[in-house]
Amino acid sequence: MPPTLAEWIGLDKLHALTKRFYQRVAGDPILSPVFANMNPRHPEHVAAFITEVFGGGTPYTSAGGSHAGMIARHMGRKLTEAQRRRWVDLMIDTADEVGLPSDPEFRSTFVAYLEWGTRLAVMNSQEGEAAPSGTTPMPKWDWGPAGGPWIDKG
Repeated sequence: MPPTLAEWIGLDKLHALTKRFYQRVAGDPILSPVFANMNPRHPEHVAAFITEVFGGGTPYTSAGGSHAGMIARHMGRKLTEAQRRRWVDLMIDTADEVGLPSDPEFRSTFVAYLEWGTRLAVMNSQEGEAAPSGTTPMPKWDWGPAGGPWIDKG
């Protein structure tokens, strides 16, 4: 059986990724305004979220987090395509910097997740988007292809 994505990355590297990424965000002219009032523990929360999505147990939901809660954090923020692209680019650059695996299988899966998640965040951040239902399931990402379209009419 292949390792989970979380196992493939390693939890230390995943935490290093989010810590370094948000350090870099603070000095980024496109992203720093979005995260100007960021909770100092935000990198840890994001690491727990990604760990859970990538099959590394339930550190995010066990601490009281939910996918609906994550979506709600983006609502009304009016994220732009420029911000989304910069977030993805900076995350990929940071993955290289902290030494995340560079094999094509992992990187294609990792970038696919970043694209999916950031596009969902932009979509949910626009005016008029309905709040997610409290039963919105946590995403699960692995080595296989992405699933069908995300539709939550809940």
